[in-house]
Amino acid sequence: MQKAGYIGLFVLMLSFFSCSTDYKIIDSVESISLTADSSIKIIGETIVFTVSTNNGTTITQEAKISVNNNPIEGNTFTSNQVGSYSVQAEYLGVLSEPLTISFQDGSEINFVKRVLIEDYTGTWCGNCPRVAHAIDLAKNQSDKIISVAIHRSSSNPADANYDPYNFDSSELESYLNMSGYPKALLNRLTRWQPLEQNNITQVINLTQGENPKLGLSLSNEVTATSINLNVKVKFSKDFEGLNLVVYILENGLIYEQTNYTNFYGGLPYLYDFQHDHTLRTCLTPLFGQPISSAETSVGKTFSKTYSIPIPANIANRNNIEFVAFITGVNNRTINVRKASPNVEQTFEEF
Repeated sequence: MQKAGYIGLFVLMLSFFSCSTDYKIIDSVESISLTADSSIKIIGETIVFTVSTNNGTTITQEAKISVNNNPIEGNTFTSNQVGSYSVQAEYLGVLSEPLTISFQDGSEINFVKRVLIEDYTGTWCGNCPRVAHAIDLAKNQSDKIISVAIHRSSSNPADANYDPYNFDSSELESYLNMSGYPKALLNRLTRWQPLEQNNITQVINLTQGENPKLGLSLSNEVTATSINLNVKVKFSKDFEGLNLVVYILENGLIYEQTNYTNFYGGLPYLYDFQHDHTLRTCLTPLFGQPISSAETSVGKTFSKTYSIPIPANIANRNNIEFVAFITGVNNRTINVRKASPNVEQTFEEF
């Protein structure tokens, strides 16, 4: 009897410890939520879902997700057709609130409209501060203006028209067929009418009206010795004959400026004048790098990466600025974007 009692006790204890090891208490789930990384995507893109309990625990892998009442594998979904879908998750018999997702062909998207000013200038040019002043006035009225200072005319210190920041833009200027300095071009082809400070509305008007159907985003990394720049262009209609132009600019360059104007104090020489948005390098041909029409249709995104050493003429890598813009078949700028060093941009779409 004593032996049988010990055996019974052993079996009871074994049963207790076995149950305590295998038994798992599951927290009660009162509700679950279903979220998506985006509720609107372009056809062919992928939406990623996440499922969580009411206490914040992620249960995506354990939950079942259905699209239009049809279960799917995993937690991603894509469609090659325009339309909307109802998505719902289920976990332990608990259903999430339905989530509506949509796929578009991209034609509904618009992008923020910006205007490009290419200011042909020179440190020796006494009337050029007039345009610099006008650009300041225009930028005070709108943050949709991107300016580039293209310095001319000689790189020879012995010349009267010497400019230490001279950039050879003669190919582009020959095409424009506009002699003399200063001259400022809006969206590459339209002359900003002198006296520019009296024609600010000409610039502002170009930031208004119909929004472009393409947008740009720039992402870059600037190290002590190198630049990695990625330019993306997204399209919400079909385009042909596009070109991409990419500039590297530099801000904060200090050099004296001849001045025949009443601006900046009216002094004949502006010592320690700060030259900003100065063109230092063009990573593409001046008229741009052609983009295949196979990559410029609605819903597509073109991408181009540049990996280069920091140009030798850059004085301070922290003052680098990138500008990228797209021109059409007539060489007119369609849209433009700029970026400071070490940023990652998204598309300005709505």
